[in-house]
Amino acid sequence: MSEHPQERAFLVGLRVPKQKNVLDTDVSLEELGALADTAGLHVVGQTYQSLSRPNNATFIGKGKVEEIQHWLAELDSGLVLFDDELSPRHQRVLEKAFGQGVKVLDRTALILDIFAQHAQTREGSLQVELAQYEYRLPRLTRQWTHLVRQAGGVSGRGGAAGVGLRGPGETQLESDRREVRRRISALRKDLETVRLHRAQYRRRRQLNGIPLIALVGYTNAGKSTLLNRLSGSNLRTADQLFATLDPTTRRVKLASIGEVLITDTVGFVQKLPHSVIAAFRATLEEIAEADLLLHVIDGSRFDAPEQAAIVENTLTSDLGISGVPILRAINKTDLAQSPEERNAIDVMLRDQNAFEISARHGFGIGALLDRIARELSVVHARVTVRIPISDGKTIARFRACAHVNQESSNDQFLTATGDISPRFLGEFHEFVTG
Repeated sequence: MSEHPQERAFLVGLRVPKQKNVLDTDVSLEELGALADTAGLHVVGQTYQSLSRPNNATFIGKGKVEEIQHWLAELDSGLVLFDDELSPRHQRVLEKAFGQGVKVLDRTALILDIFAQHAQTREGSLQVELAQYEYRLPRLTRQWTHLVRQAGGVSGRGGAAGVGLRGPGETQLESDRREVRRRISALRKDLETVRLHRAQYRRRRQLNGIPLIALVGYTNAGKSTLLNRLSGSNLRTADQLFATLDPTTRRVKLASIGEVLITDTVGFVQKLPHSVIAAFRATLEEIAEADLLLHVIDGSRFDAPEQAAIVENTLTSDLGISGVPILRAINKTDLAQSPEERNAIDVMLRDQNAFEISARHGFGIGALLDRIARELSVVHARVTVRIPISDGKTIARFRACAHVNQESSNDQFLTATGDISPRFLGEFHEFVTG
């Protein structure tokens, strides 16, 4: 069978001076093009416009709409891809303005499509499907026949909203909305079960005293390659955005520390949709519970500091993560060629927590492992607590957060000694006796 021809996409960006985008509009459009390529689209052209604020009706100005119409005809393109998330109204108005047969998508829909292609596990498929349905719900006035993937290749998953049986006087749209809401509710329940399972796993790990390192970073920074290097695994890697989606955990033995767990998490991008962050809450909780974050940075890019800032802003602002120690592994430095790229690396290396490495070739890995071992050696403090027997919630919390070495109790108090991360120590300050 012959392959389907690639859909021809035209990219559109909007530069709003007051909008706090970390990446320049040109760089952001370049990233959008890479995302489009990952999704199997063929980019035939691009444009952007500077406005003080998005147009209420068409997002971009009327003149820019007419210019794009010309380019669509000239380049034989039937897909316009916007670099920002569009409201349902903007999508409807733009599709009408561009004419019959032209589809309008935004960055969020594109990212969800890529996630649907790359999700392999049941958990990943559930997370993607939930994000897709929540994105589509306010847009059900349109026919969702384009860029609809089956997450993880599982039959019947991730596609357009199913149609249920309609009651008396119920319109097709009402029926579709009811079915989508029902499916969203079911997916949230399934993912809550996943979240509880992960929480139980974390409690077992904490009781066993095994430290957890979470790899974080911009997509395509080399996290999976680094995990392969550290663990001797053979995870899939590719020079492609979101090449891996489902989290992977490997056991690694470090000198002087012993066994640790290292988890590779989904990569970040600029303008990562909030629906994606919400859907992947169960997975991203692994980052919040980690003893150490290893931030992998693509040192071959001239804008590496800006990409790094996006990752750490997402961690603090969107995920609310604070107090977790961070080491920065500046990867792919052997690929840096221009003085501009080398200067960006040198600036980042002024941070005493930053290390220059090549995950592919092994350069700098020894020094990084030595620092990881030093960090983890002081991750846990040994404390003794005295908690009232009646306070079962605090007792359970201490047992979950600490590696308990010894316990004794009487009618009034439980006395326990254990090793605990300083991050959790504040929760038990009033109970600490030694």
